[in-house]
Parts: sequence; structure tokens; C-alpha cells
Amino acid sequence: MHNFRKLLVYQKAIKFTSTARKVIKKFPKEEMFALSSQFRRATDSIALNIAEGSGNESTKETAKFLGYSIRSAYECICCLDIAVENDYLTPSDSRIIENFVDELIKMLVALQKTISKRSNI
Repeated sequence: MHNFRKLLVYQKAIKFTSTARKVIKKFPKEEMFALSSQFRRATDSIALNIAEGSGNESTKETAKFLGYSIRSAYECICCLDIAVENDYLTPSDSRIIENFVDELIKMLVALQKTISKRSNI
């Protein structure tokens, strides 16, 4: 899986980083070093772990890093919930972003299962 840039899930994860940054701009300034930073790091971590995992010789390690991407995606959903709870985002705005995250999670899980089957993990 060395050419991770060709993976649709990676391309969507990169796209998600810019989508999330547009959302984060709506957060109050006092969240710059708190929720905004956490959300930005979680979104970046999805793509970063796909890339890092693809550099492994072991498919078991690759699958492990895809798991990290999945967990980061769930972290993004929690950040959205916090943002809605604190009125930084409307529920409808949050749902649009959450749909994007849900699609990423499904793609990551499918890729992880495919890789795991190859190596009988």
C-alpha cells in the first residue's frame, strides 16, 4: 500500500481537512487552543495515519494505523457534538460534516478489513 495518494479514502481524508478548517473558523476565538486545535489535529490525524500506515512492510501494522485513523474520525464526531452543545455550530451544520466523517469511517473500516484478510490477522 505504498502509494497511498491513489487511495480514494486518503483523497477524501485530505479534502476533509479543508472542510473541517472552514467549520473551525466558526468557533469562538477562545477555543483556538482548545476545541479548535483538538478538532484540527483529529482531522489531520485521519490522513496522516493512512500515510504512515502505508509505509509499513507488515500488513498487520498497516491495519493498525488504519485503526488509528478510524479512532481519529470518531474523535471528530465528538468534537462536533461538543461544538453543537456549546452553540458553536448548528445541528444541521454539524450533521453535514458528520456525514462526511461517517463516509470516511466506512471506507477506512472496509480497507482495514481487506488488508486484514490478506494477512489473516
